[in-house]
Amino acid sequence: MKLVILDRDGVINFDSDQFIKSPQEWQPIPGSLEAIAQLNQAGFRVVVASNQSGVGRGLFDMATLNAIHAKMHKLAGQLGGRIDAVFFCPHAADSRCACRKPNTGLFLDIAARFHFDLAGVPAVGDALRDVQAALLAGARPMLVKTGKGLRTLQGGELPAGVPVFENLYEAAQAIIAEAG
Repeated sequence: MKLVILDRDGVINFDSDQFIKSPQEWQPIPGSLEAIAQLNQAGFRVVVASNQSGVGRGLFDMATLNAIHAKMHKLAGQLGGRIDAVFFCPHAADSRCACRKPNTGLFLDIAARFHFDLAGVPAVGDALRDVQAALLAGARPMLVKTGKGLRTLQGGELPAGVPVFENLYEAAQAIIAEAG
């Protein structure tokens, strides 16, 4: 089995500093759903690991989050893509949970659910916390410039050796070529 872990907001869909609070606000970044389909066709299982503190902040409820994810699954499916699972942290940023990235809880849950060692597993994110969580979990972080990616690059804290791509489509092409 081949596995790839994706952050959601800023990687698959456009991000918002006001949070994505409804299915209507969830809009895919051009090429991202096609990238998921191509990863699937290359034999990868695609899993999402996402901080969703809007739930903990009371900005939207679980039913709304489920509706957002249903839209994501449907639109990916229309292009031949499949997201095997969505793991998310619903806690507010000030909580002391183990699942909120940069903590590794989501990654450890993925490893347990799929009975998979995450060593070398590509993990695509747009924020420093995505990169940090992947590194701590033993996965192989990749950064995209979409979402918070450019801000992350400008922050100057990106660990050496983390590859940077314009978007998920470019990252997927590199992952597929490498797995060749």
